[in-house]
Amino acid sequence: MNTLEVKNLKTYFYTRRGIIKAVDDVSFSVKPGETLGIVGESGCGKSITCLSLMGLVPQPAGKIVGGEILLEGENLLEKSEKEMSKIRGSRMSMILQDPMTSLNPVFTVGEQVSWPIRLHQKLAKNEILGKVIDILRLVKIPSPEVRVKEFPHQMSGGMSQRIVGAMALSCQPKLLIADEPTTALDVTIQAQFLKLLKSIQVEFGLSLIMVTHDLGIVAKICDRVVVMYAGKVVETAPIREIFNHPSHPYTIALLNSLPKVEKKVEMLYTIEGQPPDLGKLTAACSFAPRCPQAMEQCLKLAPELAEIATDHSISCWLAESMKDTA
Repeated sequence: MNTLEVKNLKTYFYTRRGIIKAVDDVSFSVKPGETLGIVGESGCGKSITCLSLMGLVPQPAGKIVGGEILLEGENLLEKSEKEMSKIRGSRMSMILQDPMTSLNPVFTVGEQVSWPIRLHQKLAKNEILGKVIDILRLVKIPSPEVRVKEFPHQMSGGMSQRIVGAMALSCQPKLLIADEPTTALDVTIQAQFLKLLKSIQVEFGLSLIMVTHDLGIVAKICDRVVVMYAGKVVETAPIREIFNHPSHPYTIALLNSLPKVEKKVEMLYTIEGQPPDLGKLTAACSFAPRCPQAMEQCLKLAPELAEIATDHSISCWLAESMKDTA
């Protein structure tokens, strides 16, 4: 059984401008112990997909209007808020983008890491303190017995991100969602955090969703990749397949945008135009105005996700011709 299975998820925002289709008919799955990468430009629906999984879509404008979110076979969309509060932090957790806004400056590190433990586990006060120290030690916080009494402002950016990770891991969830957890970190600290995250995943057998726009991170730690554009999945494949045989024009453009270490200096490739306004989407393919391979039918109707090889699907009118040549 998959740890997580998302089927035809739709999350819309109802605003004065109209309906914003932030997540529109998204489907994917995560196997036990697997790392799934979700990539795409800013505004493509990555973070809202994650908030939908956690049941944290901003209210009252945001609403999940369709689909299923199955966590170990249980549909989370059928759960009440009281039931979801028992699931969040215990069976599934999330690491947010900026650790400095995720931590409360008026509470100590120990108090904040202990919140999920106090909520989900019936332990004595001294047992909770011991577990908090163990968790801080797990995420490589030096002198955890001292740090547990300190405040967030006394931590560096890298240590703050580890504290947020400790909060997410405190109850050993089955699924961990990391929403661009390395955005605020420099390259060296970023590499250390990713290595730590991967080692913890292996130790506890976690399923991990890594949300990022950095394909370098995806290459390092992910097993499979979901590429999103304008609230939809445009390509999904194993990591090697994505890098060796990218098939959707958007995925190809993202990979071409990566800087290459070569002797000859060339201009960095850029994707022309801007992502579409999600409040003004039409029946046409959303990427068509920016696509160098766009055809007349692309401007009329968006294609469905179609399999072109084993475990490799794209949403493109070129899919049939790729299948024939595969």
